[in-house]
Amino acid sequence: MSENAYTLSSRKRRIAAFLIDHFAMTFLIVSIVFLSVGTNFIDENNISDFATRMLPALIFGCLLYVSKDAIKGVSIGKWIMGIMVRDEINPTEVPSFGRLFIRNLFIIIWPIEFIVLAASQDKKRLGDKVAKTIVVKNPSKPAKLPRALALLGIGIAFCAFTFLFAGSTMKNSEAYKVAIENIEQNKEIVAKTGGIKEYGLMPTGSINISNGYGKAQLEIKVIGNRKDANVTAYLTKEPLGEWTLIELDNKY
Repeated sequence: MSENAYTLSSRKRRIAAFLIDHFAMTFLIVSIVFLSVGTNFIDENNISDFATRMLPALIFGCLLYVSKDAIKGVSIGKWIMGIMVRDEINPTEVPSFGRLFIRNLFIIIWPIEFIVLAASQDKKRLGDKVAKTIVVKNPSKPAKLPRALALLGIGIAFCAFTFLFAGSTMKNSEAYKVAIENIEQNKEIVAKTGGIKEYGLMPTGSINISNGYGKAQLEIKVIGNRKDANVTAYLTKEPLGEWTLIELDNKY
């Protein structure tokens, strides 16, 4: 394909690609960090141990972020928007990994990068100027349907991970365990449900800990032999202390 076949990408496509990349890569980094620290991190008291487990995952995630264009100059956002990074002198060539890496380091100062991109007549941001790259339309971009499905898939994966990880974190928390103990000892709940068989897949609500003080509100579905119940448990925690139940609110 001749060099003339490549045309510069519009600023709108570049900004849209950046937003998609930022969302997807941030989601990936957060997922890696959360998976590395585990679902019981909310009750972690050893800050040093917590940081030791989190830091390597955070560094690895950040390296992935700045390497997002490493495969043929195309990130997930650029693939969806049908654009790609190329050498400014020879648009048929993909810049080296090192140049792409350096180019993306400038994302740290993204507000300045947006201003430079908006003001630049050649549609370049600082990263492009330093790495000597351009962003062009991909003449071989896939059809709209697979690109739209990829964008939808990112959104679904984000929602699914957020729901499952948040639910698992709550279910593995000490606050949840204390709530369950109190529910099973509550004669009214046991009588109304005809005996507790099990609990819902994922509890909802919130657990907040600040300077050792904790407050939790957990909404737990109790599945009974005769009738189900939706129980809201309110708990508190003192520094270095255990979670204490304040109230159980039952709905049958």
